[in-house]
Amino acid sequence: MSIEVGSKLQGKVTGITNFGAFVELPDGKTGLVHISEVADNYVKDINDHLSQGDQVEVKVINVGDDGKIGLSIKKAKENTNRRPPKPRKPAESFEQKMNRFMKDSEERLTSLKKHTESKRGGRGAKRG
Repeated sequence: MSIEVGSKLQGKVTGITNFGAFVELPDGKTGLVHISEVADNYVKDINDHLSQGDQVEVKVINVGDDGKIGLSIKKAKENTNRRPPKPRKPAESFEQKMNRFMKDSEERLTSLKKHTESKRGGRGAKRG
């Protein structure tokens, strides 16, 4: 069985280092799951996610000319836990964005002027 980029395989964790885990594949070859390919979130310590002897599903992400095999656990899980994409809003034109910005800006300036003038005793401030 040849190992092709994109294929999903079952493997066994044979070794753990601070930069990833070595996984033995069905044909006896070994590949590396880099620490950044273990989980979707940040992995500080790979031992929190994997142990030697664990059976894992991996996806082949690259095969080097030198025979090194790059694997990913998180990409093997991607399609199974994936939610449908959220519908996007229609894109605003530049003019619409600029008009919204100008309106927000005017409202903020008006509010800022109102608050600072009353504190300094400027126009509109009550005098006692």
